[in-house]
Amino acid sequence: MSQTAAFEQEPAFIEVGEGSSARRIAVRARAGSNPGLFWLGGFKSDMTGTKAIALDAWAAQHGRSSVRFDYSGHGESGGEFADGTIGRWLEESVAVFSQFCSGPQVVIGSSMGGWMALLLAREIAKRSKAGGNGKLAGLVLIAPAPDFTEELMWKSFSPEIRAEIETKGMWLRPSEYGDGTPYPITRNLIEEGRNHLLLGSKIDVGCPVRILQGAQDPDVPWKHAFALVHRLPAEDVVLTMIQDGDHRLSRPQDIARIIAAVAEIG
Repeated sequence: MSQTAAFEQEPAFIEVGEGSSARRIAVRARAGSNPGLFWLGGFKSDMTGTKAIALDAWAAQHGRSSVRFDYSGHGESGGEFADGTIGRWLEESVAVFSQFCSGPQVVIGSSMGGWMALLLAREIAKRSKAGGNGKLAGLVLIAPAPDFTEELMWKSFSPEIRAEIETKGMWLRPSEYGDGTPYPITRNLIEEGRNHLLLGSKIDVGCPVRILQGAQDPDVPWKHAFALVHRLPAEDVVLTMIQDGDHRLSRPQDIARIIAAVAEIG
């Protein structure tokens, strides 16, 4: 299947949350064999990005199931971006996984999606003990950014930016991506993110992990990937450092490496 055909697939929509917090989440699910592919995108990105489309096209070519979706406030999903938190987006990730995935899955997480993938793995482990139907074949993490709200945002913000977030409830951060429109970093995003920090203790995901990191990444420094590896079990964890790679890792050679990692796991 061509990437154009993959892009034209119409989304389904599910409701996540209750009452005033309910969000309409857009999902594109392709039936096929297992291990399936489950895509978790990055902060301010959506499921029609280069990597997501390429992985979906690869899944179609190989008869593999594939699921991708947009967090609330992103892409085709409802809700406001400024209302988003790590916990809110995790709730949506778990809901989509639970409803659309059956059998072993390779979870591919990009940037913030890498944090989501690690949190999702923990949730799936809990649910499998309670008889849940989904399980992990492995994780492929692309420039993973666990704890980024604290380690890569709050700790790096100037006193002036911190004060603005604390007094006004948000700061409009200039963007180098998309159309360049500044986007809000809210106090709620920072404070709620502290409920989901992972790098302070061992992270037991119970499956193989493949990490791809660009050495020239200005957003998620390569040392952040090393900090993550230090917290993962020693067995079956492979970190690939791409010396000339940036944060996006969306060049043809990067896509090929990502697909090779997915294929290696299952």
